[in-house]
Amino acid sequence: MSTKKTFDYIIVGAGSAGCVLANRLSANPDCKVLLLEAGNKDWHPFIHMPAGISKIVNIKSLNWDYNTETEPHLNNRKLYWPRGKVLGGSSSINAMCYCRGHREDYDLWQQLGNDGWSYDDVLPYFIKSENNHRINNDYHGNAGPLQVSDLKHHNELTDAFLSACQQQGYDLSDDFNGQRQRGFGLYQVTQNNGVRNSSATAYLTPEVKTRKNLTVWTKSYCQKVIMQDTIAKGVEVIRKGKTENIYANQEVILSGGALNSPHILMLSGIGNAAELEQHAIKTKLDLKGVGENLQDHLDICLVQRCSKNVSYDRINELKAGLQYLLYKSGPGTSNAAEAGGFLNVNVKTHSKSEQWPDLQFHFVPAILDDHGRNRLKGNGYTLHMCYLRPQSRGSLKLASNNPMQPIKIFANYLSESNDLEYMKKGFEIQRKIFSSSTFDEYRDAEIFPGDEIQSDAEIEHFIRSKAETIYHPVGTCKMGNDEYAVVDHQLRVHGIENLRVVDASIMPNLVSGNTNAPTIMIAEKISDTILG
Repeated sequence: MSTKKTFDYIIVGAGSAGCVLANRLSANPDCKVLLLEAGNKDWHPFIHMPAGISKIVNIKSLNWDYNTETEPHLNNRKLYWPRGKVLGGSSSINAMCYCRGHREDYDLWQQLGNDGWSYDDVLPYFIKSENNHRINNDYHGNAGPLQVSDLKHHNELTDAFLSACQQQGYDLSDDFNGQRQRGFGLYQVTQNNGVRNSSATAYLTPEVKTRKNLTVWTKSYCQKVIMQDTIAKGVEVIRKGKTENIYANQEVILSGGALNSPHILMLSGIGNAAELEQHAIKTKLDLKGVGENLQDHLDICLVQRCSKNVSYDRINELKAGLQYLLYKSGPGTSNAAEAGGFLNVNVKTHSKSEQWPDLQFHFVPAILDDHGRNRLKGNGYTLHMCYLRPQSRGSLKLASNNPMQPIKIFANYLSESNDLEYMKKGFEIQRKIFSSSTFDEYRDAEIFPGDEIQSDAEIEHFIRSKAETIYHPVGTCKMGNDEYAVVDHQLRVHGIENLRVVDASIMPNLVSGNTNAPTIMIAEKISDTILG
């Protein structure tokens, strides 16, 4: 075997987790590390300009561009699931909200049998990863690679939104990641001086990329893990039009995310044997949890027309672009989802803690429909709402044994009726906030669902007709010890040697918030484990 094609660690996927692992493992000069990314380098200017997220959604080269299968509880719609296909993964195309979730999320992971994953165990790794530009206390780091800052610019409608939340009796918060998550406020963002700070920007700095023991290959598509019985030996990669075998002395680490990591496992013969046989894939290990336990935050948008020309809908893009280019200031630094918050509504009381939020909100001072792909005329503002701990579970299935054919996504949203009850309760709150007097000077007709939609049945129909993902799929290679667990508490694949999964797919349960910061934390923690 050629020495050129042998590394100590092969990391598949240069997303939120993969970039962290590449940085931390290659910090040990004795570790020879290969980082593989199916997408391209993160050269595109719209990646780095925060407001560019409104354009990125239509750039196919940066996006895996997934769709679910028809969703039976969402009027048989196929839902669009963008995922980052570029250095930095989804952290290069997301809305940059820095949220960790709640203490109880991680304590629950521990209670499910995952030693070392309680809140007190993971907090040091959140702190290690973070360089917070404003907050300096026991909950935050000020020396990590990931830059976390306040927004440099926000819209006057965002101020109106926060005033409306206060009018409705909700607390304001200046930190969703400290002692208390509950409340409303401006989101802190993964930005540095108005520029996106993806995991690639943060962890693959020019200095890190020049390490002699780190190799980064983009446009390199991993087809499967090379197995010798139940030992991972390397990966099969398509690169520059050719198939290559690359070998690992120590470990293969899958960091492809909640869709791609289980897909690669299945293509490698690790998964539900009955399904693998259907696609003529020889079973290396019958591990029926691979691709199961799929969870995601389902989101509904209330969209209101604005009577004033102050939203981002009709902004002078040339002027905003110039201001950004010259001064890194103005609307170009906005992440769109400027403010939001967390509430506990306890439709059916089941949480131990009144402070454990079950709804999350994101406010956008613009009209948002179909992930921004459907541009409507006029001015408006949008309030997202999702239920944070859905009981519905979906799964992933192979379309075929062709690695280039996307995995089939059965999200199975709202299969549990409890989830719909929370969505309806959250929608009531969305409308209450927008009815506040602070919005009187801005409010025009409701666009979605429309003022005429009032009855319980009509609201339910609206949710089933319009709800979409807010981009937080997790759980498909879950950590644990039960029959559906795929990895152990050190994220080693059960029954396979020298193979780990390190990304959002290992979460046994969704966290109460955005998933980027937790995924970075997971990679920080496991880097320490691997390095001993």
